[in-house]
Amino acid sequence: MLRLLCVTAHPDDEAGAFGGTLLLYHDRGVETSVLCLTAGTAARNRGTARTNQELATMRRGEFRASCKMLGVTHAEVLDYPDGRLDRSDFHAVTGDLVRHTRQLRPHVMLTFGMDGGLTGHPDHAMAGVLATMAFQWARRADRYPEQIEAGLRPHRAQKLYHLATRFTKADFPTIAPPTVTAQLEVGEERFQKKIEAFMQHTTQAPLFDRLKKNIRNREPVEVFHLVGTAEPREAKPENDLFEGVVDD
Repeated sequence: MLRLLCVTAHPDDEAGAFGGTLLLYHDRGVETSVLCLTAGTAARNRGTARTNQELATMRRGEFRASCKMLGVTHAEVLDYPDGRLDRSDFHAVTGDLVRHTRQLRPHVMLTFGMDGGLTGHPDHAMAGVLATMAFQWARRADRYPEQIEAGLRPHRAQKLYHLATRFTKADFPTIAPPTVTAQLEVGEERFQKKIEAFMQHTTQAPLFDRLKKNIRNREPVEVFHLVGTAEPREAKPENDLFEGVVDD
């Protein structure tokens, strides 16, 4: 079975940023996994939560519900500090992602670009940096050799994509987005289900109207930038992230 791993920063990223793509590949029989680096406790929108612990518990539950709607096979929220990923222990977080990559053994990996996505969020940017290094280092036995000694094998994912965009918005920070190399036609039905999955994040209800407006004013397309491949190759436009991938 082909396998896809998506690395995000916050609960709700999996739906708002990658939801259509996760649904598309689930429907095509691909095993999909999402690793979310934080529990989202720095969010302005907190629902009924009175403490960060309550909010973390609520957001983890919302994440599980969203991922179930998106057909995600393996969904996990890690415990890194929301709003402070740029001050986290780079070696430790990357090692955690390397370990998960060696366990899940994806053929294709997805994450944010180092622009931080459309919102320019620093945590999104750092998720992209950390996941990109995990893509590179999971294949090397000299990186985190203690994992190899414990029984894991190096893993060479065949492709890595960063989220791209074809537009920017004046009310978000200025970004320099990656160029579009892959365009996925995910369809109106999946875009609607992407909205429904985002709405499982009930603590974020103040964002619902904005998300609906943004998505409904766009074509049902998600776009990406091919960052790395298992073997050298020439750049070319794609409409399938698994193009050229060999099932092992």
